[in-house]
Amino acid sequence: MYRRIVTLDEIKESSLFLWGARQTGKSTLLKSLFPKARYYDLLNSALCRTLMRSPWLLREQTELLPEGTIVIIDEVQKVPALLDEVHWLIENKGLRFILSGSSARKLRRSGANLLGGRALRTTLCPLVSAEIDNFNLERALNYGTIPPHYLAKNPTRRLQAYIDDYIQQEIVAESILRNLAAFTRFLEVAALTDTEIVNYTNIAAECGVSAKTVKEYFDILQETMFGFMLPAYVHTARRRVIQAPKFYYFDVGIANYLLNRTPLNRDSNDYGHAFEHFIVQELHAYLTYRHSRKQLSYWRTSSGIEVDCVIGDAQVAIEIKSSVEVRRNQLKGLHAFAEEHPGVKQYVVSQEVFPRLVDGIEIWPALDFLVRLWSDQLFQP
Repeated sequence: MYRRIVTLDEIKESSLFLWGARQTGKSTLLKSLFPKARYYDLLNSALCRTLMRSPWLLREQTELLPEGTIVIIDEVQKVPALLDEVHWLIENKGLRFILSGSSARKLRRSGANLLGGRALRTTLCPLVSAEIDNFNLERALNYGTIPPHYLAKNPTRRLQAYIDDYIQQEIVAESILRNLAAFTRFLEVAALTDTEIVNYTNIAAECGVSAKTVKEYFDILQETMFGFMLPAYVHTARRRVIQAPKFYYFDVGIANYLLNRTPLNRDSNDYGHAFEHFIVQELHAYLTYRHSRKQLSYWRTSSGIEVDCVIGDAQVAIEIKSSVEVRRNQLKGLHAFAEEHPGVKQYVVSQEVFPRLVDGIEIWPALDFLVRLWSDQLFQP
């Protein structure tokens, strides 16, 4: 059992939507935190069919529960009509609901009742380093941190099954698109651009579809929580900057499998890409859990000067280098960014053995940086 950072304490004050990609541990978390809650598992096909035919049964089965009782509906997107019943029960009976699922796409597309602010949104990410005892960075870089995969004896086969299940359950079963072959090819091409600036036209040419279709495919990945875009930081006064986003799969193991790049060689470019991806994955999860109003972005000028990550309104700038010795010429992006944003806190995440300070830039070994991150020391002077 992993010790998850998400506690869902907000349920004391409000109902919740809990979203997360498949197998991130939503059901396990809910059962461990709320063992006495009324639990509806819509992966149970018989129960799902019953509530699909007769959604009002939810009201009849819960109306006599005491006020404040927690009711969990897992995979709620499978029966959107239940949300009208949930709305009534929140308003009239004071029940508190946790509505979990892997995608809000079907709910939005069907015009389902999203409860008009009566339920807060919470996201569960893959495991993060702070949740894993004796965390092994190399294993995480190779196979990711989706809970069933991290300690699996054969994580490659699990990743293959995971992607097949994603295509069948999220894409085919929901009839999201018709050209499955093109989308499957797109998943591989998107992996090639993982950690890179997105060029819709180039990806479209590789997949044999239009740029508009590629944009729709990326939207599908984001709406099904299979990936996320890292926007460009554009608040700059002196330099012209790139404004296109970067793309990351939600877990580095997915990208590794699609690119067939495991086991990783420490001296390879693939290792550097996986190292960057994982650190961004951790930063994305940290901000999701602790500072949801701060945006994670990257900065790149038209002349090619770049900073891998910017947090908030230039509060923190981070370069990610997998090398065991960070050299001064690798710090020019941070120096350039600091010229435009004096006072920015600057870090390099690396594979060095000890932390050090160079020209006001803190260079940290990756594991030490992750400890500081999850100890909320990132913004400290």
